[in-house]
Amino acid sequence: MIALGNFFFRYRNTLFPVVFLALLLLSPPRPWSGSPAADIWVDLLGLVVALAGQALRVLTIGYDYIRRGGKDYAVYAERLVQGGVFAHSRNPLYLGNILIVLGLALIASSTYVYLVGLPFFLLAYAAIIAAEEDYLRRKFGAEYEDYCRRVNRLWPDWTGFGKSVEDMEFSWRRVVKKEYNTTFVWLAMALGLKLWDLESLPGPVSTGAVVSYLGLLALLVAGYLAARLFKKTRRPAR
Repeated sequence: MIALGNFFFRYRNTLFPVVFLALLLLSPPRPWSGSPAADIWVDLLGLVVALAGQALRVLTIGYDYIRRGGKDYAVYAERLVQGGVFAHSRNPLYLGNILIVLGLALIASSTYVYLVGLPFFLLAYAAIIAAEEDYLRRKFGAEYEDYCRRVNRLWPDWTGFGKSVEDMEFSWRRVVKKEYNTTFVWLAMALGLKLWDLESLPGPVSTGAVVSYLGLLALLVAGYLAARLFKKTRRPAR
């Protein structure tokens, strides 16, 4: 499991989108149960779930950032982060990722994404977490063991969260600089899925719907470029 986790960690940024796209090509997006009306509600549920995952990531990064990108494509940590949301979950960023993937799966309404994609991503994140735990246990020893005894591996226990962050400053600057790319990618994927889904609806494709989705995508791209410019022109986020 640890070796598998190290593999997924190294190649996740390329492998995960490729797997998701391949499953969609094999099983394209379709209205939920063939009902456009039901599909709207499932899409809204998917959006809420994905936004919950994004909100968790924002909350986590805003209070106490952990270097999840690793070093030289391998698991790495300069310090054992235990503040902010990490005082209540050892892996809040990965939980956020899982919720985003689940939300996108609901929006996609793809049989292969449900039957193959979700188990694959759950296995991948479980393996990555196992690899990180092995690394942290070897590097930080007793300090990490004590942390594991106090804090849940994944699902946060929010008891005392206010006290955990009362002396911390929430950094929106760090959130923008560290999170703009992730936010752009999954929102662009959600819009792309809805554009793709239009082809499966009965009757001619709605020009108004296409224009609306493309307009939202243009706004999203503009926001991405603004965040990227902000990152390059301001001092580095800590």
